Amino acid sequence: MKTIEKVVKDIQYRFPEGFWWGSSASAAQTEGAADVDGKGKNIWDYWYEKEPNRFFNRVGPQTTSQFYYRYKEDIQLMKELGHNSFRTSISWSRMFPSGKGEVNEKAVEFYNNVINELIEAEIEPFINLFHFDMPLELQKIGGWINREVVDAYVEYAKTCFRLFGDRVKKWFTHNEPIVPVEGGYLYDFHYPNEVDFRKAVQAGYHTILSSARAIKAYKELGQDGKIGIILNLTPSYPRSQHPADVKASKIADVFFNRSFLDPSVKGEFPIELVEILKEEGYMPVIEEGDLEVIKNNTVDILGINYYQPRRVKAKENLPNPEAPFMPERYFDHYIMPGRKMNPYRGWEIYEKGIYDILINVKENYGNIECFISENGMGVEGEERFRDENGMIQDDYRIEFIREHLKWVHKAIQEGCNVKGYHLWTFMDNWSWTNAYKNRYGFVSVNLDNNAERMVKKSGYWFKVVSEHNGF
Repeated sequence: MKTIEKVVKDIQYRFPEGFWWGSSASAAQTEGAADVDGKGKNIWDYWYEKEPNRFFNRVGPQTTSQFYYRYKEDIQLMKELGHNSFRTSISWSRMFPSGKGEVNEKAVEFYNNVINELIEAEIEPFINLFHFDMPLELQKIGGWINREVVDAYVEYAKTCFRLFGDRVKKWFTHNEPIVPVEGGYLYDFHYPNEVDFRKAVQAGYHTILSSARAIKAYKELGQDGKIGIILNLTPSYPRSQHPADVKASKIADVFFNRSFLDPSVKGEFPIELVEILKEEGYMPVIEEGDLEVIKNNTVDILGINYYQPRRVKAKENLPNPEAPFMPERYFDHYIMPGRKMNPYRGWEIYEKGIYDILINVKENYGNIECFISENGMGVEGEERFRDENGMIQDDYRIEFIREHLKWVHKAIQEGCNVKGYHLWTFMDNWSWTNAYKNRYGFVSVNLDNNAERMVKKSGYWFKVVSEHNGF
């Protein structure tokens, strides 16, 4: 550990006092206990039963890191690694096995225990309500396409606020809400695996409405915390400054970033997006009073997830008029020569992107209070980096975090209202169809040995950074 101590001997990058150091996770990816203590099925439980071959090595959501049983030791480990905050989610189908109706008291007991354990360890709980895990019974009636599901979500949210809001002061309505829209209704990587742009638009609209209505409910309860949303913001960089490339990048930004960012923070939809939807004939069904609810119930705080940039160029060929409508009708993806890559995940590493996002939020979104809620590096086959003591020497992850934090620090120096940094993730977890292919955690989880935990080098590095509030 001497080399790690050396890193902070002369601190060059000092962060503001009270900076939120921690990590993020989700219920479906860590809890396990998928059919225990009254939990209902969500879409992942069902899809895995239906098509296990779609999941890496046929590993499903039952095989997770068993946080449901081991939360006490995991929270103690978070404390040891310098966490002062931790973001996770509540499982809607654990709280309400059918998505609505009677609350599951076993779930209430579990989440009370987790929240109390975190607070006792002096780790502030940041609680998210929806992280891709739609209850199966609600998906059967259409999921986010059906307005009844918005009503059910608001009741679920209100229940959580009433039960846990005396201790939880950081709430989030959704994590990466565009992902279930893209995955479920455009690009076939989430259940229900449909390719239907009209459904995608309606699901996205109802998700935004559900967020605004949950915020309204939270404010009406008069609780003294903050409520926000967590968005995966992916800067859209044009291939060149040619007007056609620049226009393509702006349209990509409207579809994938501003579609959720503008209504969440400003309370209004981007004019450019509305014009495209009208022109193409894909406007969602909007009921009277909806837009007023969205306008008047914007977020207090913004979580920002950043992994990679989006690079685009003008269309090089005319789209097939018979093909399903996709946002890519307006741009092509562009592979920049010489880009730095994480070869395991197939993602570009571009650290300055995190700074560009924060400057954009400062300049165009009222410098709203925000934090980096996810940033991380997934690597396959990390076992090969174990040393003679069994510790994974993940210097590549330390470099990844450090280089992103340098840009976060620069943004803070330039007045950005960014309050924290949470790594994805605390411990290696189950990651949707990728299962355990790529590992992201500060802590390794050995699935072959009773989910044994072992801290990686990056975990100890982060501990020192947190304790010194810089590096």
